[in-house]
Amino acid sequence: MSRHPSLLLSLVLACCCPGVLMAQLQVDPDLPTYERVSGVSGTIKSIGSDTMNNMMTLWAEGFQEIYPNVQIEIEGKGSSTAPPALIQGTATFGPMSRPMKANEIDDFEKRYGYKPTTLSTSIDMLAVYVNKDNPIKGLSLPQIDAIFSTNRKGGLKEDITTWGQLRQGGAFAQSPISLYGRNSASGTYAFFKENALFGGDYKPTVKEQPGSSSVVQGVATDQFGIGYSGIGYRTSDVRALPLAVEGDDFVEPTAENADDYPLSRFLYINVNYRPGSELDPLRREFLKYIYSQQGQKAVVKDGYLPIPASIAKQQLEQVGIQAK
Repeated sequence: MSRHPSLLLSLVLACCCPGVLMAQLQVDPDLPTYERVSGVSGTIKSIGSDTMNNMMTLWAEGFQEIYPNVQIEIEGKGSSTAPPALIQGTATFGPMSRPMKANEIDDFEKRYGYKPTTLSTSIDMLAVYVNKDNPIKGLSLPQIDAIFSTNRKGGLKEDITTWGQLRQGGAFAQSPISLYGRNSASGTYAFFKENALFGGDYKPTVKEQPGSSSVVQGVATDQFGIGYSGIGYRTSDVRALPLAVEGDDFVEPTAENADDYPLSRFLYINVNYRPGSELDPLRREFLKYIYSQQGQKAVVKDGYLPIPASIAKQQLEQVGIQAK
């Protein structure tokens, strides 16, 4: 878990273990199977998180198999693009890999007179990746902070700039650490800054990448590289390092360890919903699809963790949908 785990995330993980968070990951059998209804048409525009791009695409493809006449457009340039798009009315949904900031919520409320509705869709373990040939066993959060941040708020006195400082020998001993990360529009950038850098500032030497896959690709082609990205973007050319809050009590980023992994987080979808109203059929049914068997199987397919039926029911109730 992160250093500041939300109550809901703690509850979800408690509900999931050991039933959902297993080595052979399965969705909650109590989730409903989505069934087609009449009267669903129109266009969905999703603007927001790059981390959730693949998952939004999987949801879109599954939904369009049921409703072939529905058009869905997905734009994933970063979580910070979601709130303005919702405020301006150019987005139907705003996926984000972080919660909305207070000023983003305030700007929305000034426009509409009520707050945006944020729904938890799935669980990610933000991974720290190294090249597959890097032998390092794991890292603590203070070490990650000293690698990526100028401030070292995690408490280490020494700046870490070479692999030799992490007791790596051979070709790594004198080799500088090459840093890969996201740009400031990214929710992943913000989450990593808050939870892995203890709120500190990134080093100017971090090579900012436009997307999650670009970070992984950079590390995959750089023997001395290190970067951070969602666990769903892992490839065979990189290793997702075990992490520790401190010391060397490392935790692998696997489903069964999600409640102990230091960088677990929710992935969200935001919607403009006036409390007490009824959603139009298009938005209503797309959200019902996300929280169905089919929708949560897409979560697993994309490499993330599903949420249990009890939490799915709570999320739908936030937008006036009573689950069966």
